Amino acid sequence: MQDTPRIGLVGVGLMGHGIALNLARKGQTLTVLEHPGNQPLDELLALGVATAASVPALARQCDMLILCVTGSPQVEAVLLGEQGALAALPAGAVVVDCSTAIPSSTERVAQACQAAGMQFLDAPMTRTPREAREGRLNLLVGGDAAVLARCRPILECFAENIVHTGAAGTGHRMKLLHNYVSLGSVALIAEAAACALGGGVAPEVFVDVLAKGGGAGVALERLRPYLLAQDASALRFAMGNALKDMGYYTTMAQDGQAALTIAQAVQATFGRAVEQGGADTLVPELVALLQATHKPV
Repeated sequence: MQDTPRIGLVGVGLMGHGIALNLARKGQTLTVLEHPGNQPLDELLALGVATAASVPALARQCDMLILCVTGSPQVEAVLLGEQGALAALPAGAVVVDCSTAIPSSTERVAQACQAAGMQFLDAPMTRTPREAREGRLNLLVGGDAAVLARCRPILECFAENIVHTGAAGTGHRMKLLHNYVSLGSVALIAEAAACALGGGVAPEVFVDVLAKGGGAGVALERLRPYLLAQDASALRFAMGNALKDMGYYTTMAQDGQAALTIAQAVQATFGRAVEQGGADTLVPELVALLQATHKPV
């Protein structure tokens, strides 16, 4: 990879837009894929970011290709599909997958990249779109340590903390573990909150008692604005994405023959929430959906 690499980005959604914005602000040469699912590109174009109309056209001009797409099917399509990037990337290019993906798929993709003469890092993110815009994401990176060392200056343009998790695939394993704990904690507090509100416990009392005891933590703080003022903006994560991530986690657990009874219950909770409120409903709204589910007829 060159000292001043040409960077391509596929996936300018809520998280990808923040990645692109920070790369552009820090003077990196960046081209993004034109796609209907992108956030508006005006701010990026004003900073000199270029666009490409197709994956092959983007890949041909990349030394590093960053993916920030929905999940494993999209990663495989972008890289391995009939019009995929691997056939067009120059030799020695690095693929950095910031998506959330199933580790077994990630391992296959990494092997395909290596066979094609490319380097591969899985580098899923934690934190929210706000931190993405601030350039303060956490990256959990699986892959060769020497490749990560070469890519670190680029990754530091949009990440505050970068953890090397081990071989390719371990970044996505750690991301799913993280999201299970995070989403599971939110689901548990949301269910407890629905019970509390239905039983006449004031939301401010519920929040105050948990915050001063064993319920304190990030999950409660992300639910606090919704519990106190029906403001879901502190956790701009869609219910459909939560359900997808929980599905990926249970797949990983099944592949590894790990215990997953609690995970299946959390997955079922988000599944019912999607049926009730739709995939685009934000996760904090789980409280209201659970209240409605258990409201006496």
